[in-house]
Amino acid sequence: MRILFAEDERDLNSAVKTLLTRSGYQVDAVFDGEDALSCAQTGTYDGIILDWMMPRRDGVETLRRLRAEGIKTPCLLLTARDAVEDRVTGLDAGADDYLPKPFDAQELLARVRAMLRRREAWVPDIITFYDLSLDKSTNELRCGDRMVRLVGKTYQMMALFMENPHILFSVQQLMDKVWGWDAEAEINVVWVNISTLRKKLAELETNAEIQVHRGTGYSLEKKV
Repeated sequence: MRILFAEDERDLNSAVKTLLTRSGYQVDAVFDGEDALSCAQTGTYDGIILDWMMPRRDGVETLRRLRAEGIKTPCLLLTARDAVEDRVTGLDAGADDYLPKPFDAQELLARVRAMLRRREAWVPDIITFYDLSLDKSTNELRCGDRMVRLVGKTYQMMALFMENPHILFSVQQLMDKVWGWDAEAEINVVWVNISTLRKKLAELETNAEIQVHRGTGYSLEKKV
């Protein structure tokens, strides 16, 4: 899942980005409304988190512009303004949810999960493929009584495969979708994470496998 996060307070921006990344999300963080608008207009995000008070363009103005352009990406609005009229303003601007500052980390994660469930192409917290299941709230990959917990990019890659079984992904597509457009990682990180996932699937003794299509890419399939 790819999230755009806009917050001008540098320490808070860094803390929330770290929290979301450790929870398995791919996060692009920006510090003002203009950059948030430019990124969100690409339409490549599963969810957006906007702070209300930001330089260059505030969060509500940014959100109104996105909705006027027909961009329906679900959005969580963060703000220290907690009066009823402020909440109404934010929701009427097109926000899917509203979280006052200061907030608890676990509540933020719960609201992010709820926001992402409201996407047009809704994806449940537990994804299944034959005898394999991935719980997106705990990062647990299960097959029967066996379980492994995935972290970081390995989890993000497995979630991508589980949400798109039988779809062939090239190495470059995996780089773009999991590491993002501004990633500085070398392309061999894809091969390392694929190798890790294939070992995890072997540990689970599942009937699912990540098949290697030589010279083309990878896909999640049932063993033949």
